[in-house]
Amino acid sequence: MRIKTLAPASIALCLGFSAALAAEPQVERQAGMKAIGGAMGTLAAMAKEQKPFDAEAVKTALTTISNAAKAFPDQFPVGSESGHDTEASPKIWENPSDFRAKALKLSADADAVLASAPTDVAAVATAMKTLGAECGQCHQTYRLKR
Repeated sequence: MRIKTLAPASIALCLGFSAALAAEPQVERQAGMKAIGGAMGTLAAMAKEQKPFDAEAVKTALTTISNAAKAFPDQFPVGSESGHDTEASPKIWENPSDFRAKALKLSADADAVLASAPTDVAAVATAMKTLGAECGQCHQTYRLKR
């Protein structure tokens, strides 16, 4: 009888711990950054003609970039400056309005490209230049170099 009670309790405890860990802002923003990196990789492979143009994959990648960038400003609350191997620079908390503006510009530009519905490799390459430059500027200012 005791094992029947202990096993579900252990599972519930583990699931609760996993949910609490996933809810931490550092973990959320790292997942968002990885999602954007993957989406940019998809677009880059098409732009370099390493993969064939795929309109649905472009749409998915741009939507991922837009959604993750929109969420970033809220994923850097005071108190989340360290932990979980974060690469966030203290400059984010020193100039939160600029950080927010950069994140929302990336999101808006991804939405604009999505609205124009790129139809070929050349359009994807043009979008990559714009979005990649924005990622680079933000990383240069707000990401710690390791």
